[in-house]
Amino acid sequence: MPDMLGGNAPVIRIVKKKSGHGGHHGGAWKVAYADFVTAMMAFFLVMWILGLSKPMRKAIESYFKNPSGFSKMGRGGKSPLSDGENIVAVAGQPALLSLTAPRGVEAQFKRVQDAILKAMEKSPDLKGLKDSVEVHLTDEGLRIELIEKSSSLFFDTGSAALKSRTYHLLQVIAGQLSKLDNPIVVEGHTDSQPLGRAGGYSNWELSTDRANSARRAMETYGLREGQVITVSGFADRKLLRPDDPTHFSNRRVSILVAYIKKGP
Repeated sequence: MPDMLGGNAPVIRIVKKKSGHGGHHGGAWKVAYADFVTAMMAFFLVMWILGLSKPMRKAIESYFKNPSGFSKMGRGGKSPLSDGENIVAVAGQPALLSLTAPRGVEAQFKRVQDAILKAMEKSPDLKGLKDSVEVHLTDEGLRIELIEKSSSLFFDTGSAALKSRTYHLLQVIAGQLSKLDNPIVVEGHTDSQPLGRAGGYSNWELSTDRANSARRAMETYGLREGQVITVSGFADRKLLRPDDPTHFSNRRVSILVAYIKKGP
């Protein structure tokens, strides 16, 4: 268009450059935020797992090692992890044992543990057995083990007959366990030394007979009828010292006071 002097006016063009929006309109922050949220979720998951009981942590570990096999442990294909229960076989029947100890039971077991050890300490007859009796809490419950730390301590070699101090010890144990409502499992174990007795009597029969001897003694000294739910003989299949299978310390009787979930 000609101007007032008859010339052409210059054309002015304004060009607006679009700058990159690295602020809230970009996508890089979303990736960083997602990484942060993922890291925080992993952190709180780890903290949650560390706060669980040892049995529950083992259950979670078992699930990730074998998810399909773990799920079959529950009734109707339901994972025991989902409701804090585990299915185990007891005396040929499935029983519901808690993966976590019921509230207050561990403290009760600890009192029983202390009472047994104190009674042994006060008794001249039992004081010498202190190193041969182990009482400790496990994932299954309170386990009391009579371990032959010297040869023929609780039983004569190849015999299921209890010695007099063994009777006394089982009397002390039964006196404490009879106060509990929990079921009891008694296990017998031997070393790998063959018996070589006539009639095929082997370590299987010996381990079972020793467990039964312990059961009879404890029932005589106060365990309620039916409180013992399983008596098992494992022979030399669960050695305490696998590196020395014939060592006498593999010979032991183990008494388990089991955690149990009451009700449906």
